[in-house]
Amino acid sequence: MNVMTRLILPLAVALSAGVPAIAAQPADQRDEQRQAYDARKNGQVMSLHKIESIVVPRVEATGATYLRASPEFDEERVVYRLKFQREYRVFWIDVDARNGREVGRSGR
Repeated sequence: MNVMTRLILPLAVALSAGVPAIAAQPADQRDEQRQAYDARKNGQVMSLHKIESIVVPRVEATGATYLRASPEFDEERVVYRLKFQREYRVFWIDVDARNGREVGRSGR
């Protein structure tokens, strides 16, 4: 084995081992995103951006912080679940995806 192979081979193995972990996304998360996209495309629900523009300012006015990386879409209930934090407490607000109205809270 020459010097070049000894240097490049470990690097190639290390890089290829990291690619699936970065590119992989849980199947249920991809399905959830597809369901939300299809419902939005068909005009059945409002966009997440529109929902956020309605709900987030109102909740942030109470001193909460919106945790943007965590919205979920429940196709069965047609609800977006938005995650917030106030001080050390995390809570979720369920929002009707058809009209932007709050339909529930949990984890206060």
